[in-house]
Amino acid sequence: MSAIKKNSPNQLKIIARAFLVILGGVIAAYGLETVLIPNNVSDGGVTGLSIVGSQLFGLPLGVLIAIMNIPFIWLGYQQIGKSFAIYSTIGIASLAASTSLMHHIPAIIEGDTLLVTVVGGIILGFGMGLALRNGGALDGIDMLAVLLSRKLPFGTSDLILFLNLFVFIFVSFVFGLQGAILSAIAYFIASKVIHIVEEGLSGSKTFKIITTQPELMVETIRDRLGRGATYNEVYGGYSHEKFIEITCVINRLEESKMKEIINEIDETAFVTVYDTAEVKGGNFRKRNIH
Repeated sequence: MSAIKKNSPNQLKIIARAFLVILGGVIAAYGLETVLIPNNVSDGGVTGLSIVGSQLFGLPLGVLIAIMNIPFIWLGYQQIGKSFAIYSTIGIASLAASTSLMHHIPAIIEGDTLLVTVVGGIILGFGMGLALRNGGALDGIDMLAVLLSRKLPFGTSDLILFLNLFVFIFVSFVFGLQGAILSAIAYFIASKVIHIVEEGLSGSKTFKIITTQPELMVETIRDRLGRGATYNEVYGGYSHEKFIEITCVINRLEESKMKEIINEIDETAFVTVYDTAEVKGGNFRKRNIH
């Protein structure tokens, strides 16, 4: 009995994640069918190629999305893992089915190209970001880019951009040059929204500070921001002199206050700042700046 109770939270978490991935597919399909496609604007990646194929050959968009993503799902299974492949299959199936069900829904925006790209990109990006945040993907081109980056001397983001360049060239044959440009803008907006949905609106920053006054720095950060910090001993590569490096995680809203504290205590401090995708454990909490 206790084993069943212990497993219930995990089962509920799996169901909740699957539901959110499905919801992401529905939202993305809504953006495609009611904003982008009726205004001759496409998406990037496999979905963009599916839209082009649907327009050229008169085949159902949902069927093409499902079929064209099959090899990428297998690639995701091989390169990323079983769980990712399962959630991606659920998300892509949701996207494919939803585009078929929503195909005859009237467009909610027509004619205004700026509004179409912005609204369409936001809706599409929100749906795709929701799926990615919960462990699935709605498009296979990212998986291909990950695989190619291991075999070629290019980064994943560079390869995604390169692969999508060919997608938008194909789009231009169907929707014209203007349609391809608008598609690229909508894709850019969607990518930014995906980033926001995955990491949250505020996000976190990690500061690494090498200073001659580490104790005072940590004490001031604790008093003014309510943040803890850790110490590490580091050594100069040339001088072999020992320094104390402070590591502290804050939210983005506290960044300017943190820089103010550093400049006030030690203007010569060596500071590096990193974007932090996720923070768990410890006593990390979002606090009011004071």
